[in-house]
Amino acid sequence: MLKINEIYYSVQGESTKAGLPCVFVRLTYCNLRCSYCDTEYAFYEGKDLSIEDIILEIRKYDCSLVEITGGEPLFQEESFGLMRQLADNGFEVLLETGGSLPVNNVDKRVKIIMDLKTPSSGMLKKNMYENINYLKKEDEVKFVIGSREDYLWSKNIVETYSLNNKCHVLFSVVFGKLLPVELVNWILEDKLNIRFQLQMHKFIWKPDERGV
Repeated sequence: MLKINEIYYSVQGESTKAGLPCVFVRLTYCNLRCSYCDTEYAFYEGKDLSIEDIILEIRKYDCSLVEITGGEPLFQEESFGLMRQLADNGFEVLLETGGSLPVNNVDKRVKIIMDLKTPSSGMLKKNMYENINYLKKEDEVKFVIGSREDYLWSKNIVETYSLNNKCHVLFSVVFGKLLPVELVNWILEDKLNIRFQLQMHKFIWKPDERGV
């Protein structure tokens, strides 16, 4: 059984899949408390569902792209079995994880979208950098940037770990804290080979709207 906060159908707001229809499975619980968290409601709220019931709910939307998110989905051990069974059933599976828990046992068919927490998140010490060793070329590392300090730190991490040679790298702003144009200008000034992204769903709907 897994504790599920919500299952809903929307468009991908972030990642290299941005704009595509997707079914989101949001798991309850998180081991982090980021300063800019926008899903605090997933810390505790949820109901118990079996993997079979979750897949039945997903099938209602007739959509092949599924994202497992949270909270922190890897906090629940059963999430590994859910991702494996989804892949077995022909779904394209994305995992959004905060980067503080091991990803080495994630099914290789799953596309990992992993945060590395920047200084302003307050969770810098929770980054598990050894996870980088298990990323595939099609996986993604995401940096959520709220200040110039965050940007310089992120730039250094990308260079130190040669992330551009290992996977996709994405920079985005902390919504409402750093103007997108500032981050874009920094990227262009430094000629970084980085994909800038916005949280698309926060522009389509109200920024704090749930289930989108």
